[in-house]
Amino acid sequence: MNALGLPDLFAPGVAAALVLTALRVGGLLLVAPVWSAKTVPMRLRTALLVIFAVLLLPAAKATAHLETLRITPATFLAESAIGFMIGLAGAIVIAAAELAGELMTNTIGLSGAAIFDPMNNTQGALLQQFMQLIAVMVILVGGGHIIMLQAIAQSFVSMPLGAPIHLGEGSKAMVLAARSIFVTGVQFASPVIAAVLLLNLALAVLGRAAPQLNIMSVAFPLQIGVGLITLSGSLALVVHSMSDWTPGFSATLESVARASRGVATAPALSPTAPRTAPRTAPNASPYATAVGAR
Repeated sequence: MNALGLPDLFAPGVAAALVLTALRVGGLLLVAPVWSAKTVPMRLRTALLVIFAVLLLPAAKATAHLETLRITPATFLAESAIGFMIGLAGAIVIAAAELAGELMTNTIGLSGAAIFDPMNNTQGALLQQFMQLIAVMVILVGGGHIIMLQAIAQSFVSMPLGAPIHLGEGSKAMVLAARSIFVTGVQFASPVIAAVLLLNLALAVLGRAAPQLNIMSVAFPLQIGVGLITLSGSLALVVHSMSDWTPGFSATLESVARASRGVATAPALSPTAPRTAPRTAPNASPYATAVGAR
C-alpha cells in the first residue's frame, strides 16, 4: 500500500492479484442475489467491482504467491468460476422460493395472472414474484449481501489466487447441492398444495353426492380463496425457514471447496453462535467462520 492507502500496482504480482481478485468478485456479482439484479445500473456494478476488489486485495495477497502469480486463461477461468459458484450458493434460497411460488400459482389457479419482475425485468407468475421478494427481503435483513462478500474474502484461505483447482469436481458438487432447490421449494409450497388437494377431494365427493348443486361454479373461487388463506397462515413458517439459509450456504461452499481443492473442513458453525467464539479455530471451515461472524 502507498501513502494514500491504495495498492502499489508496480510491486511484483500486485497488479495480477488485483485483476484476479476482480475476476472472483465479478463472478459473484454476476449471479448473486441482490448484487446481480437488473435494477442495479451497470456503471454502479462496475464501480462496486473495482471497490470490492481493492478492499479484498489484502486478504488475497496474504495467501497468494505473488512472485509466481500470472494471469493465464486457466487462472482467468478458475477465479471467475469460484466467484460464480459462491454466488450460486447464495442464490439457492431465491430459486427455491421462486419454485415454491410457481407451484402455488399453478395449484391455486392463478397461472394466467402475470406480473412484472423488478429483479429481472421480465414477466412472471404472481406468487412467484411475491415469494422472490420475500426471500430477497430475508437475505437483506439478515445481512446476506455482506455474508457473500465475507465468503469471497474467506475463499482466499482455502483457494488462494492462482492455485490450481478441479473445476469439474467443483461443478459436480455445486450441481449436487442445487438439488435442494426442488426439495426446499416443494416444502415451502406444501401447505398450499395440501389444502387445495383436500378441497378438490371434498368438492369431488360433494359433486358426486349432489350433482344438482353445480359445484364447478364455485370450485374455482373456493380454490383461490383457500389457497391464499393457507398461504397467509403458513407465511410466517416459510419466512422463518428462509431466515435459516446460512448453514446451507456454508455447507454448500464447504462441499465445493473439498471437491475443488480437497480441503478438510469442519462442520459449519451456527449463525447464532456467540460472537466470542474464535474466528480461526484449527481445521475450521473458512466459510463457517464467515457465517459465524455475522
